[in-house]
Amino acid sequence: MDRLKQIESFVAVATKGSLTAAAHAEGVAPAVIGRRIDALEGRLGVKLLVRTTRRITLTHEGSAFLEDCQRLLADLASAEASVSEGGVKASGHLRITAPAGFGRRHVAPLVPEFVAAHPEVSVSLNLSDRVVDIVNEGFDCAVRVGDLPDSSLVSVRLADNRRLCVAAPAYLQRAGTPAVPAELMRHQCLTLSSDASQTRGWAFVVDGAVTHLRPGGRLDCSDGQVLHDWCLHGLGIAWRSTWEVQADVAAGRLQVLLQDFAAPPNGIYAVFPHAKHLPLRVRLWIDFLKQRYGDPAHWALPAD
Repeated sequence: MDRLKQIESFVAVATKGSLTAAAHAEGVAPAVIGRRIDALEGRLGVKLLVRTTRRITLTHEGSAFLEDCQRLLADLASAEASVSEGGVKASGHLRITAPAGFGRRHVAPLVPEFVAAHPEVSVSLNLSDRVVDIVNEGFDCAVRVGDLPDSSLVSVRLADNRRLCVAAPAYLQRAGTPAVPAELMRHQCLTLSSDASQTRGWAFVVDGAVTHLRPGGRLDCSDGQVLHDWCLHGLGIAWRSTWEVQADVAAGRLQVLLQDFAAPPNGIYAVFPHAKHLPLRVRLWIDFLKQRYGDPAHWALPAD
């Protein structure tokens, strides 16, 4: 019990930013929270938090441990809910959000199946390529693709996501084929606008390390599907997810570039505000996505 309390207190301090806020949320004195953190750090033999009079920051070890702790608490909450709620049916309104292109292909088609299995649940689906503030905008869960920013939100990895550098044969015949990632800087590259979710640039492995590039061109757009369409029309090189371009690659409409420099896959995640008292409808939705995305048949190309 003490170990669990220590972990809960650590997560609370890390996400709220202060001992006082964490103590207030639990209804105990800040000194109690401080003693739990001290005991946790002593047991682990590492420093998790750097505390000053002005603020609290996570150490490198603390950041890694926070993600594991959030996942542990989420799993524990789900396990308790599955026992305590027994045969209770999920009900209520579920508000979910996802990137526009991915959501059209891999979230929206699953919603009818989910509500058919849970007739007392209603769903609102928001599709947007901006990073939605799910807490302040009142969403229960977000599906996000790619690297996640540092956040107090809880995330569950649903599947791997690999991105490919692609171009139409017509563009390559006209402009040539880049041999190394640095040569992208002299090509017309089709990029997401700065207000979209892809903020770190295009990722490649160069000399054994992941490198992010920010190539440019005459065209950018906040909608990934538009970039895909422009790429098919030979207007430039795009960096798109496998699920989006695999059919075009298989048909020869797009050609994969720089495969020797491809970065490791990132992830597809379910993100939600907190782990405690997670509504049954949200937990069932996340479990449903994990099951569907974990099935290789879900990602298979349709038969011709």
